[in-house]
Amino acid sequence: MDIGVVLQCTPPASRVIDLARRAETHGFSHVWTFDSHLLWQEPYVIYSQILAETRRVSVGPMVTNPATRDWTVTASTFATLNDMFGNRTVCGIGRGDSAVRALGGKPTTLAALRESIHVIRELANGRSATLGDTTVRLPWAGASRLEMWVAAYGPKALELTGEVADGFILQLADPDIAAWTIDRVRCAAEAAGRDPASITFCVAAPAYVTDGSVEALAHARDQCRWFGAMVGNHVADIVARYGRDGGVPTALTEYIDARRGYDYNEHGRAGNSHAEFVPDEVIDRFCLLGTPAEHLSKLSVLRELGVDQFAVYLQHDAKSATLEAYGEHVIPFIDEPVTATS
Repeated sequence: MDIGVVLQCTPPASRVIDLARRAETHGFSHVWTFDSHLLWQEPYVIYSQILAETRRVSVGPMVTNPATRDWTVTASTFATLNDMFGNRTVCGIGRGDSAVRALGGKPTTLAALRESIHVIRELANGRSATLGDTTVRLPWAGASRLEMWVAAYGPKALELTGEVADGFILQLADPDIAAWTIDRVRCAAEAAGRDPASITFCVAAPAYVTDGSVEALAHARDQCRWFGAMVGNHVADIVARYGRDGGVPTALTEYIDARRGYDYNEHGRAGNSHAEFVPDEVIDRFCLLGTPAEHLSKLSVLRELGVDQFAVYLQHDAKSATLEAYGEHVIPFIDEPVTATS
């Protein structure tokens, strides 16, 4: 199992780049960032510097969307980064949340998401794509390689993911919900004539390493409570679309009953003022909290479900400590050890 990290592009950019550099040093495989250009700094500029100062990590947005960026510009940006730094990018994409809503807009349709995935992938892999009546191509991008990973929760979005995506991003770490979503994606892939094994499965959630004490766990929960509120935005959309009897697990939907709106000025921020409704039980299910052994235990469960990467949301007060703890006590022990002699 790979371990990635998800950063916000909060000024100064130099600190984001430093965290990415340290993540590679500690064995992380991917450096993802939010893509919300009003709330934080422009991620693609920062990717260029991260790639210049690292050697192995792949970078990309978790997640971009089809609404706020022209698809051909997005493809050209990825292809340029690949040409400069050797195909070390991946594009996470969804219908749109903070980047769209902060502008007063709404998430795109699934049809637009499907089309954007096709256009961006074809162009960023050196092939041609049709936009309206025009067929276009990046003539210099023949060696570029880019995978499209889709972030999804609802049944129709999961179906689309199985039909067209190279990877699936689930932004929570509840094993029961992960099992349900992974199964939906695999079934959709099979129905579309695809090999489900060709899809990379990524779970992303906050991780906070503690000393095992009750006090430390309480602090970790408070630092990660924002995540349940963020997920609640997507869940509210799902409930509005499908209702509570629309086939979505109650473990994903019932906790938002106490939700009372959301302020995107505090999006993804520890200690924000609109996360009080999220109960401790939801934080424990959605996140990874506790000792390194407890992290390894939950990661083992996710790996058995077919998860290929766990990406650590690093939006709390222990950024450096989490990178170090994962590098020393988690990443080296995730997979079966390989010995020099037997």
